[in-house]
Amino acid sequence: MVAVLVMTACHNKKEMAMTGGALPVEVAIPAVRDVMLTREYPGYLSADATISVVGRVNGTIVKRNFVEGSRVKKGDLLFVIEPVLYENSVAQANAALQTAQAEYDYAVNSYERMKIAINSDAVSQIELLQAKSKVESAKAAIDNARAALSTANTKLGYCYVKAPVDGVVGLRNYPVGAYISGEMSPVELCKLYKDDIMYAYFNISDAQWLMSLQRKGETVDQSNITFTLGGGRYFTWDAKIDYLAPDVNLTTGTLQVRAELSNKDGLLKPGSYISVVLPYDDVKNAVLVRDASIGTDQLGKYLYVVNDSNRVEYQRITVGRLVDDTLRLVTEGLSPTERYVTKALLKVRNGMPVTPVMEKQ
Repeated sequence: MVAVLVMTACHNKKEMAMTGGALPVEVAIPAVRDVMLTREYPGYLSADATISVVGRVNGTIVKRNFVEGSRVKKGDLLFVIEPVLYENSVAQANAALQTAQAEYDYAVNSYERMKIAINSDAVSQIELLQAKSKVESAKAAIDNARAALSTANTKLGYCYVKAPVDGVVGLRNYPVGAYISGEMSPVELCKLYKDDIMYAYFNISDAQWLMSLQRKGETVDQSNITFTLGGGRYFTWDAKIDYLAPDVNLTTGTLQVRAELSNKDGLLKPGSYISVVLPYDDVKNAVLVRDASIGTDQLGKYLYVVNDSNRVEYQRITVGRLVDDTLRLVTEGLSPTERYVTKALLKVRNGMPVTPVMEKQ
């Protein structure tokens, strides 16, 4: 250990001797550019629609025609509920319609013959009126039979449960072989998530909303926002605000905001928690330094800057938002032309002479 310390000391002395006795340190000047300041708000995602796929007839589920969690198209067959009884009902209703039609045809023929016979006094006026009444009753019977056939066909159609929209189907609530009673009250068989369009919901205080919309008479564009999943390290999406609550929640003092985005690839899932990034200010000629070069002590944030005499100065600064993940906005305490120490913060101290080495930007 003694040997290592001696060698290290000799190396430092040699390094300082080569630089005129001053420790070489890497420095940089702040980046200056216009930046858009943002705030993050917690939110969640919701599908465009969450639809309950229901059974509306009584019977046994005889078939499930999908894989749970898979994507289906509008009109795809999902379930088959035992259709035999309803097929019989259709057949009976069809037979009743044919009977009603035959009775109507007979009543019409009888009425036409009586209209001819009335001229020769072969039938009475009363008999003619009765024949006309039978025609009208037969016609009404046809209408009833057609309605009954339509109802029977509708119920038979309910035996074949189809997807009402494109989307992702969830877990089924009943297995094949289960009996459901859906005629009196529809029974939910599964849920279908229409997720080609997603909505991001979040809340913002009314004061922050107004402040972000108007700054010194200049409107800040808030139609487009971004939000992130996974802590913002991996996934970022663009969205467009399409709804702002017309009133402020008196309990929380916030406005509900909704943003719409496309989810054609189906990667986003409803119920996911997200971080919504909303712009609130546009700063011209912002002073930016590397966030890793900023130190923190009991008094707050500071930088080590190198003055014109190549001496280190401890300099208090006021910082703002992180920009582009690595740069920090400095709002007070640093001019755009000052050099600041970027590395080896533990090796320098206030008043120390150094040899500044400018880093490549």
